[in-house]
Amino acid sequence: MKFIARCWTPPAVVPLIAVLWLSGCATGGSETPAPCPPVVEYSFADQVRAAAEVVTLPATAIVLRMLSDYAVLRDQARTCR
Repeated sequence: MKFIARCWTPPAVVPLIAVLWLSGCATGGSETPAPCPPVVEYSFADQVRAAAEVVTLPATAIVLRMLSDYAVLRDQARTCR
């Protein structure tokens, strides 16, 4: 009798596969876009002052690369709207 009862018992992996298969039907919206970050506007005087400070930096300053990356992020944030 034990042999027949074991034949009708599903393998342990079957419930796992069923759960994974059903989790693909989740209704959470992954397509919803993230909110756009705000773009801070700087006055012309602030931009002139920043440009003057950047000119005094050595060409190997890491801050220059960081400012370049920041400029790309600002452009991306502008197009996000």
